[in-house]
Amino acid sequence: MSPDPRSAGTLSPEAPFPQAGGQGETWLLPEALFDGQELRRGAALVLRAGRVDRIAPAEQAPPGHQVIDGILSPGFIDLQVNGGGGVLLNTSPNPAGMAAIAAAHRGLGTVGILPTVITDAPEVLARVVEAAIAVRGQRGILGLHIEGPHISLARRGTHAAAHVRPMEDTTLDHLDRLVRAGIRVMITVAPEAVTPDQVARIAGAGAVVSLGHSDAEADTVRQYLAAGARCFTHLFNAMSPMLNRAPGVVGAAINSDAHAGIIADGIHVADEMIGLALRARPVPDRMFLVSDAMPTVGGPDRFDLYGATLRLEDGRLVNSEGSLAGAHLSQADGLWRLVNVLGIEPGAALRMVVTVPARLMGLDDLAGPVGRPAGDIALLSSDLRFRGWLAD
Repeated sequence: MSPDPRSAGTLSPEAPFPQAGGQGETWLLPEALFDGQELRRGAALVLRAGRVDRIAPAEQAPPGHQVIDGILSPGFIDLQVNGGGGVLLNTSPNPAGMAAIAAAHRGLGTVGILPTVITDAPEVLARVVEAAIAVRGQRGILGLHIEGPHISLARRGTHAAAHVRPMEDTTLDHLDRLVRAGIRVMITVAPEAVTPDQVARIAGAGAVVSLGHSDAEADTVRQYLAAGARCFTHLFNAMSPMLNRAPGVVGAAINSDAHAGIIADGIHVADEMIGLALRARPVPDRMFLVSDAMPTVGGPDRFDLYGATLRLEDGRLVNSEGSLAGAHLSQADGLWRLVNVLGIEPGAALRMVVTVPARLMGLDDLAGPVGRPAGDIALLSSDLRFRGWLAD
């Protein structure tokens, strides 16, 4: 038996969100609820003292429950965020910069990010490391993604050639320090710039080694996976392509059981290629969305990087040469495109922005709603547009 609608309040995306007060329970009955694995109908979210206490059958809801006009889901996780709100981490390598970027993305449905520093001078990386340690535990900042400088010149993309360099002791020391401080770290490297022994050391210390910005052959990539790398950075972009007799980094990634981030803006990767990769992976739930967002997300339409101005043109971020330079994308927009453009099953798409990235970084507590504060629960429309949070 379903709950009597006459005893229920209704919450629409435009209405004030419910607040759980005191020690009483607040029962929320959404159109559907993402529990971290499946998009469930007929399920209620039960709040107690401002946190999600449990998921219960909707038919058990007491009088006074609230009907939610939309879908409830844990907030999104984004493991590759260069900037947002007009702020770029490379040019604001400090706690205030990280906080501003996280705040900009929270306003768009992303509850936790890895602020991402791309290839730059040694002193920039050093300042970012200090900032990551200073903001440890701050809401919305999950750790740090170091993308470069230890990458391939041939596949550097918009990364400055002058700062691309082989792995060095300074970076290894930074990584050791971050891990000892309890900071979750992802580092993007290319086989051209790092040895298998160095990968083994980094992975053994607890950092996630992601392969990217590389022109390596597939056999070489497999050696680095065996050494401890377990992820790929923005699949298809800045890596040797998959050809009939040369699988390249792309082919090695798709055929592996490693995780892989991918940008779903319809610009960086053709939609049919995303669909192909999802269908071809030998192990499910190894793909996750990244925004690769730049400061224009939630900010102005241009910003400076390496002393040059990058601008937004027809949804594309380009440099002075007209080449792609990061993405103008939020996780919410990527999720919407997965479901409404590519036709991906909504539960699988939600896992790509919540469960898979959370678990990759050892954040299982962020992979589902139970135990979370109400402010970490997003309200989505029926077609998975982000509408707001259950609480501020």
